[in-house]
Amino acid sequence: MKIQRLRLAGFGPYKTEQIVDFERFDADGIFLITGKTGAGKSSILDAICFALYDQVPRFLDGKQPLRSDYCEPDDPTFVELDFSLRGREYRLLRSPAYERAKKNGTGTTTAAPTAVLQVLHGTEWQGLAAKPHAVGLELSAILPLKADQFLQVILLAQNRFQYFLLAKTDERRAVLRTLFGTTRFEQLETALVQRRKSLDDRLADVQRDIVEHTTAAMHQLRLSEPPIAPDLGWFQGALADLNSAVDAAAEESASAAALLSEATADHRAATETQRRQGRRALADTALATLDGRRAEVEEERSTLLRAARAARVWPHIRSSRAATADWQAALAAETLARVAWLPFGDSSAGVSGSTAQSESEPALRPIMDALVRRLGALAEVLAEEKQLPALNHEITALFDVLTGHTDGLTRAQNRIDELPQQIDFVGEQLAAATLAASGETDADDAVCRSDAAFTAAENVVSLQTELAGAGVQLLDRSRDNAAAAVDYEALVARRFAGQASELASRLVDGVPCPVCGSVEHPAPAAAEGEQVTAADLDSAQLQMQGRQRELADAQETQASLTNRLGQAQALAGQRSVDELRAEGVAARVRLATARTAADLVGGLRQENADLRDAQAHARAAVVSLRAARDTAADTHSERSGQRDLLVARVGAQRGDRDTVTDQARALQHELDCARALDDALVLSQQRAAARDAADLDLASQLAEQAFDDEETAAAARRGERQTAQLANDVRSYDDQRAAALAAAADPELIDLAPDPVDLEPSRLAFAAASGARDDAVGAHSSLAERAGQLDVLVRGVTTRFAASADLLDEHSQVRGLADVVQGDEPNTKRMRLETYVLAAQLEEIVVAANLRLRTMTSGRYALEHDDSRVKGGARSGLGLAIRDEFTGRARATHSLSGGETFLASLALALGLAEVVTGQAGGITLDTLFVDEGFGSLDSETLETAMSTLDTLRAGGRTIGLISHVDSMKEQIPATLRISVTDQGYSRIEANAPVE
Repeated sequence: MKIQRLRLAGFGPYKTEQIVDFERFDADGIFLITGKTGAGKSSILDAICFALYDQVPRFLDGKQPLRSDYCEPDDPTFVELDFSLRGREYRLLRSPAYERAKKNGTGTTTAAPTAVLQVLHGTEWQGLAAKPHAVGLELSAILPLKADQFLQVILLAQNRFQYFLLAKTDERRAVLRTLFGTTRFEQLETALVQRRKSLDDRLADVQRDIVEHTTAAMHQLRLSEPPIAPDLGWFQGALADLNSAVDAAAEESASAAALLSEATADHRAATETQRRQGRRALADTALATLDGRRAEVEEERSTLLRAARAARVWPHIRSSRAATADWQAALAAETLARVAWLPFGDSSAGVSGSTAQSESEPALRPIMDALVRRLGALAEVLAEEKQLPALNHEITALFDVLTGHTDGLTRAQNRIDELPQQIDFVGEQLAAATLAASGETDADDAVCRSDAAFTAAENVVSLQTELAGAGVQLLDRSRDNAAAAVDYEALVARRFAGQASELASRLVDGVPCPVCGSVEHPAPAAAEGEQVTAADLDSAQLQMQGRQRELADAQETQASLTNRLGQAQALAGQRSVDELRAEGVAARVRLATARTAADLVGGLRQENADLRDAQAHARAAVVSLRAARDTAADTHSERSGQRDLLVARVGAQRGDRDTVTDQARALQHELDCARALDDALVLSQQRAAARDAADLDLASQLAEQAFDDEETAAAARRGERQTAQLANDVRSYDDQRAAALAAAADPELIDLAPDPVDLEPSRLAFAAASGARDDAVGAHSSLAERAGQLDVLVRGVTTRFAASADLLDEHSQVRGLADVVQGDEPNTKRMRLETYVLAAQLEEIVVAANLRLRTMTSGRYALEHDDSRVKGGARSGLGLAIRDEFTGRARATHSLSGGETFLASLALALGLAEVVTGQAGGITLDTLFVDEGFGSLDSETLETAMSTLDTLRAGGRTIGLISHVDSMKEQIPATLRISVTDQGYSRIEANAPVE
């Protein structure tokens, strides 16, 4: 993995956009990040870690805000990181959540965190993910290193450098567990422990079940003392004894049932005799009671007969009373009719006042006929009077129509006078728009030519820049090709120069020399320096051929760019971008004008046609409106004359009333009163005749039913409910007496003993036999139920005894294995399984670290893996100690000085990086950052540490160091200087001179 480029803004102490190109330091291998304390050196490493993992190693608690305090509300905050991994280049852009200005300009709002991940395909960046969660998932697949691993192998952050060396066993286990992903071994330990606990529970359940079965069996056997160590034989024997007791109880139950059957038959016979004696006594008692009620029932029978005769007379009584009431109502109606007729008696034609007091049907007839004739004469005039309102309304409407036609005729004539001027004006506009629209095609062609030339001019600028870069690249590739050729020729020359020493190395005493033929070789040629092999020549030749291909590619790129530049310049016509932009704007203005005119032509043509149609319609409207006006005037005159004639006829017929309708209403009222009086006289005569007939019929019925008068018959009458009750009482008495006589004559009750039967002896014998039978059956049922439950217990305990043997064997095996993987006895090292695996990884780390620590300490110190047991029974296996070769003893890592601790931590970190890299899929670590720690070393040790880091650079890595040590500033010319502006925020300057 190689960190290539970093771009950030609004992050930490950096307000404005800053760009760091780490590839500029590839040739140097080591570069120094320097600056004043607090300027923001470590913030560069924070930005890298934030971009990759959305966290900062110095602020893992998340309390420190990442956004720069120097930012304004509208300033952005982001980190963009370019890195390469396994031959592919990626770009990662991430921003944290921060307060930004609202779009409406008032107040702030929280901007959500964002993340975008891209990959380079050819020359274009293509998106892989565009949300923080999706980017995290995509990165976990691309970059196997987790954040803790990254901080241990690539970015050795400040304050975390010595953590792994000085950590306690538990802390070191947590780090290694994260780096190597050994949680699966912990899960295996947990699974074994859980299985052991499960087997413990199952074994305890089996033992508990056997105890419970023993207790249940004691209950069924009615034992008070528990058996000693009950086995399966004890359970089976107890079941056999209980089954024997069940058989004996069954025989006793059958004998008791036979005795109960005999006692039951005797008791039933005595009970039947007692029942028959009771029936006979009840019949005798009922007859005596009924004889005592005979006189009362006969009186009720006589009352019921009188009520039946009264019921036959009652309808005639009701008819007589109703006829009398109707006659009285008719007299009252006649009186009211006479009162209503009094106002008209004197004024009626041909009727004197004395006649009005004794009106009869013949006297009222002439009056009613005269009134009918007068109302008939008013009928036609009344209809004409009702037509007057509608006629008046029609005349008013005709006047409004006449006025409307007159006004419409005036407006139509005015419209005819205005239209010619409007038609001429629209025609002029149509001619002008048609002329402007005819240039649309030429304007469109001009815009296309202008756009093509403008694009070509822009390409000229970009191609000139690319061509300049291609020239520089061609020069670099030419130099690389020449250098590769020189290196190859030098190796060939060294190969020829070393032929003698190579042949001398193959000489063997007694074997002739291939050059001179001598079997003795007194002075063979000695080798000068390292010999050049055929493999070295092949490698150099392949490198030279590669440089030649790169040179050919660069030449082809330059030729292609030159050709494209010529084509673009020809198309642009030697005009600048600004000139062509102005031409394009002017052409678009002309095109827009032509298109606007073209859009207007259709509308103007339609408007011209509409105006001509309106002119024709106006002329036709004048003719139509003039005819309608004349028709309305004629109709209005006709209706006005008709109204005047009707008004004259109505005035002649209304008399002293306001209207003919009032006159007709008064005559109709007089006629209604005459008719009412005539009807009342007829009705009263008819009702009087009906009353006399009803009285005669009632007298005849009273005599027939033997009643003296109406009141006697009414007193004998009874209501329907009372009559029904009397009939029921008489009928019930007759039925009861008949039933009592029939019961007394029943053959079953003849020849019975006169004395009552005593049931007590047979009842006592039956109760004793029933109790004995119930006790025997209960005893048998209880014993049978207990035997059944005991049988179930015996079967269950048999299964438990069979399962406990296999469970004990499995429990012993699982318990022993669980104790071993947990570091308990018989594990003598007290080392858990996960710790054992991590100890093996730690041994590899120590071996890799000692390769560099011995070099940096001139062979004095070496790290040792300490897996000895710890006092107090604590877990062991991941200890570290430092061995001092001067004393030959190992001691604790905490005893090292500050400089020694830094060297040991650096060696351990580099060793850890190598092992973790191998475990993470073989990632090549092309970039390494170390933050501080060099200030604790003396000059000689610092030189040794720098030499060690220089070996890493020789392997192709780029190493970035953060330090304030002046000697390092002198030794490392490549620098990344962090300076603080006058405003307080920082900026980054590459390859700046070191103060």
